[in-house]
Amino acid sequence: MAEPTETEVKLRVADLDGTRQTLTRLGARLTRDRHFEDNLLFDDDAGSLAGAGAVLRLRRTPHHSVLTYKGPKRVQGGIKVREERETLVEEPDALHAILTTLGYRPVFRYQKHRETWSHRGQEIVLDETPIGPFLEIEGDPDGIRAVTADLGLDSSDYMVDSYVDLFFAQGGEGDMVFER
Repeated sequence: MAEPTETEVKLRVADLDGTRQTLTRLGARLTRDRHFEDNLLFDDDAGSLAGAGAVLRLRRTPHHSVLTYKGPKRVQGGIKVREERETLVEEPDALHAILTTLGYRPVFRYQKHRETWSHRGQEIVLDETPIGPFLEIEGDPDGIRAVTADLGLDSSDYMVDSYVDLFFAQGGEGDMVFER
């Protein structure tokens, strides 16, 4: 059985409205309207998950909550590839308590507004984050490159860092959350 895999790139974009217009012109389909996501990363006191390049995330949206495990990333042809396992969570507060009881604690929180599109069999998400707007393309390497070209973007602009890494690289402190 094949390992569940996430294959994606991130690109910084200047204008999400312009990107939406381009997606519409290309015939892409909006598959999920703009919504808010609140993400909480967990690790043990020794930082074992981060030390191994892994992530344990509890994501809450207005529609549902999801627990995600991501394994260490590999970069192949400029594209990030990693094991990814997800499950829907019916009671996120109870899961949070279970994780804490097991020795995991929240180590970083990040928020974004996200909308999801589909084009050429690839998932395209537009993210509004406290560190700016981004586009992510997830699917297979050939499809990712094709969508990149369709959007008039360049593969030399691919980013394989997480929002956590980008936040701290920009001098962020604390959590990456929207100011109230």
